Amino acid sequence: MNALILVDIQNDFCPGGALPVANGDAVVTVANRLIPKFELVVATQDWHPANHKSFASQHERINVGDEFTLGELSQIAWPDHCVQGSTGAEFHPDLNINKVRRVFQKGANPEIDSYSGFFDNGHKQATGLSDYLKEQSVTELFVMGLATDYCVKFTALDGVKLGFKVNLIDDGCRGVDLSAGDIANAIEEMKAAGVKAFQSADIA
Repeated sequence: MNALILVDIQNDFCPGGALPVANGDAVVTVANRLIPKFELVVATQDWHPANHKSFASQHERINVGDEFTLGELSQIAWPDHCVQGSTGAEFHPDLNINKVRRVFQKGANPEIDSYSGFFDNGHKQATGLSDYLKEQSVTELFVMGLATDYCVKFTALDGVKLGFKVNLIDDGCRGVDLSAGDIANAIEEMKAAGVKAFQSADIA
């Protein structure tokens, strides 16, 4: 069976949010058009405690966008975003979540960030997404959402490593592009790992 994974389509990643992706809300229309085409739809949700150590606000002399070491891993310092229970952590209000079967929250451990919908960045703890998909006899994933060069990329790459056939819905994603070329490089990295890129119009 196929599954559609909606990655972090949350207010804070859309225009007006704490960590807005340019035109991030444009993915909502694509998602709403595709959701009825899939028997199984799941979503991931960034769900940070207010004291998450990926936040620049939790450190002295570290600014948003700086790279530093967190738990022996390279980490980008982000503005406070997707804080548990906040409006920013909620899904975009126009996103049709009625058919979303399960929501998998990530990033709840303040000591480590979690880009992938499957694991934290150190692959120390799983979210339960992989087990759930396998219980549902899912073999092929269609991934879209925010942001291309972070959470979408790492979700897709982990999906491949876990043995799923993974497809990227290109026009259903938008990226951060913190450094120019990050989005293009992320797409090439996914393709090199075996992810196939499609446009939403290609999905019957």
